[in-house]
Amino acid sequence: MPPKFKFTREQIIDAALDLTRKKGAAGLTARGLAAELGSSSKPIFSLFQNMEEVQSEVMSAANVLYQSYIQRGMADSKYPPYKASGIAYIQFAKEEKELFKLLFMRDRTGEKIEENREEIRPILDIIMKNLGISEDEAFIFHLQLWLYVHGIAAMVATNYLDWDIDFISKALTDGYEGLKHRYTGGK
Repeated sequence: MPPKFKFTREQIIDAALDLTRKKGAAGLTARGLAAELGSSSKPIFSLFQNMEEVQSEVMSAANVLYQSYIQRGMADSKYPPYKASGIAYIQFAKEEKELFKLLFMRDRTGEKIEENREEIRPILDIIMKNLGISEDEAFIFHLQLWLYVHGIAAMVATNYLDWDIDFISKALTDGYEGLKHRYTGGK
């Protein structure tokens, strides 16, 4: 009879996610994960083929968490939905610094990055409706504002700045209004 596994895949993924939170992506090693589990690495490799598979699962779990920030932010009526998505992105960077870095500040060399408008369709629809602009204009508008939002988030995630949410909200409004003026002529 084969030995019973001490951990489930989900428990190992959760431990790997916690380890990444504490030590960053570079800290997610077989030895480090085994220590986090209080075990040897044998249970890890009996459920995963290699550490790349574990890292991939951590990336997926981090993305699910990130998406929950966006969904909660946009569902909450504290900010308009488009602004709420930017606030949620920055909030994720502030509260989950290492997971933010894993998802949005890693080296992308060798990754195939495609423009997929369908992934951001709800955002584009909001922009088109709010500003009365075309989909192509809404896409460029979003990219330009996202550069601004990402810059703030990156500075928050790396402890370069520690702005409070009210100041961030005002900064995002200013960026939005500036782009709105450019795309609609101030309408």
